[in-house]
Amino acid sequence: IGVGLVGFGLFFILFGMLLYFDSVLLAFGNILFLSGLVFIIGFRRTFTFFFQRPKLKGTSFFFGGVLVVLMRWPLLGMLLEAYGFITLFR
Repeated sequence: IGVGLVGFGLFFILFGMLLYFDSVLLAFGNILFLSGLVFIIGFRRTFTFFFQRPKLKGTSFFFGGVLVVLMRWPLLGMLLEAYGFITLFR
């Protein structure tokens, strides 16, 4: 179930970007991706990964970007998410 949710989440994110940053598709993709991640590695591991002390900057930018996309500012939200994603995994 988790791999399917992550796959559909990535599909909706890419499809939303192809359709000139459609905010509904991007928001749906973000929600599916995050819920799939929880299904794959578990709630506790997901929580401890995102909320480690050195990764709080990346986490705040990533989740801030998700919130900005949900508030219908898709381009700014995706830029914030990308910066948060790069900061989380460097």
